[in-house]
Amino acid sequence: MPFGAQATQATKHAKPVAAAAATRDKVPPMIDDLEKRTFDWFWDSANTQNGLVPDHYPTRSFASIASVGFGLTAYGVGVERGYITRGQAIERTLATLRFFHDAPQNDSEDNATGYHGFFYHFLNMETGKREDRGVELSTVDTSLLLGGVLFAQSYYDRDTPQEKEIRQLADDIYRRVDWTWPQVRKPLISMGWTPGGQFIPHDWQGYDEAMLVYILALGSPTHPVGDDAWAAWSAKYNRTWGEFYGQTFLNFAPLFGHQFSHIWVDFRGIRDAWSREKGLDYFENSRRATYAQRAYAIANPGGWTGYGENVWGLTASNGPGGLVVKSGDKERTFHGYTARGAGRDYISDDGTIVPTAAGGSIAFAPEIVVPALEEMKRRYGKHIYTKYGFVDAFNLSFHTQTDLRTGKLVPELGWVDTVHLGLDQGPILLMAENWRSEFVWNVMKKNPYIRKGLERAGFTGGWLEQAAKTP
Repeated sequence: MPFGAQATQATKHAKPVAAAAATRDKVPPMIDDLEKRTFDWFWDSANTQNGLVPDHYPTRSFASIASVGFGLTAYGVGVERGYITRGQAIERTLATLRFFHDAPQNDSEDNATGYHGFFYHFLNMETGKREDRGVELSTVDTSLLLGGVLFAQSYYDRDTPQEKEIRQLADDIYRRVDWTWPQVRKPLISMGWTPGGQFIPHDWQGYDEAMLVYILALGSPTHPVGDDAWAAWSAKYNRTWGEFYGQTFLNFAPLFGHQFSHIWVDFRGIRDAWSREKGLDYFENSRRATYAQRAYAIANPGGWTGYGENVWGLTASNGPGGLVVKSGDKERTFHGYTARGAGRDYISDDGTIVPTAAGGSIAFAPEIVVPALEEMKRRYGKHIYTKYGFVDAFNLSFHTQTDLRTGKLVPELGWVDTVHLGLDQGPILLMAENWRSEFVWNVMKKNPYIRKGLERAGFTGGWLEQAAKTP
C-alpha cells in the first residue's frame, strides 16, 4: 500500500459522519472552555478603534487581515454563546467595517491599505497602512477577510440604523473588489500584487485554501470572473488525488487547506463536477484528510517524540527555528515558520505539533479530534494551554540550548511557542461552533453572494437546492 501501508483497517473503514451528529449535543467541558478562551483572544487583542486584529498575540504584532475576517465572525459566536452582548459586537464590527470601507486604496508604496478593493496581507495595527514594503496585496487573505465581512452582512439582519449600516458597509466593501484585475493569466487568479514587483507570478490552481477566492470571485455582482474560472482552478486536482495512510482523497499536506474555506461554507451534500465524478463532497474529503494525518502520526515514520493516536497535527506554524541539530551520527533539521504537513504532495515534519491542525478539523471528525485536544491539554496543558487556549505549536523532540527565534525551551518538555496566531485561533473557535450548532454555516447560507458563487462553480444538491425551493 503506497503512502502509508501502516494504516490500520479500522481507520481506513471508519464511518465518522454519523458519530459527528450523535455527539454534537454532548459537548465536553473542555471544548466549552476552549471556545471561550479562544474567543477572548480575538476580543482582547483587537484595536478597538479600527477593529484590526493582530497576526499573533500577546507579543507586539502587525495586523493580519485574515485574522480580522476570523474576528468578525467570532463576534457573532460571542453573542450566541453569551460572551458579549449584541450591542458590543455591533460596536466592534462597525469600527472594523468603517475602517476598511474608508481606508485608502491606491497604488502607492506606503500610503495605502489596499488597491482595486483588495487589501495588504499585513497592516500596521495603529495606522492601518501596509506594514512594510515586503508585504503583498493578497487575494486569498482578502478573501478570508471577506468571509467575515459577508458573515456580518448576513448575521446583523435587524431593522436598526446600526445593523443597516453594517449591511451596507459590508456590501460596499465586497462590491468594490475587482476580481478580474488579478487575472493576468486568465481564467486563473494571481496570488497577489506589490507596487514594486507587480503581480506575483503564481496563480491559485489546484486544491488548497483558495476555494473561497474563486467562490467569492464568481459570486461578485460587480466584477465577477468568467464561468471558466472554477474549471481552471480544479483542472489539476488529480495530481494530488490518491491514497495516503489508509485514506483516498484530494491531498493538501497542511490541514489549513482543508479547513479555511469550510469555516464559512457548508460543503456537506453539495458537489461540483469533480466531486460528483469522485462520489464524495469536500466535507468528506476534509474528513479523510484529518484521519490520514492521525494515521501518519500513529505510524510516526520520522520517529518524533510524543506522536500518537491523540497527539498529532501538522499545519502552518512557528517552530524552534531554522537550524540543524546533531546527535551522534544523526542530524535533525528544525524549521521556523513553515507550512508543515503530510500528504501525497509533500511531507514537511520536524516534530512540531500544531493544536489547530486537530482543533480546526473538529467539525469533520470530532470522534478523533476531541480526544486529541483533551489529551494534549491533559499532558502538556501547564505549558501549552493559557488564558487564550492552545499556543500555536510545541515540539517534544527539541531540547537544544540555543538562542531561539520564537518560543521558549521547557526543560521537562521541549520547545513551546509563547504566542497564539490568528490563523490558529479562527479555525479552532469557528469550526468548534460549526460542529456544535452549525451557526456560521447557517448564517452564510443566507448570503446571496456565497450561494451565487457556489452555483456558478457548478455546485448542486444539498442545502443549495433546499434554499432555492424555500419561498
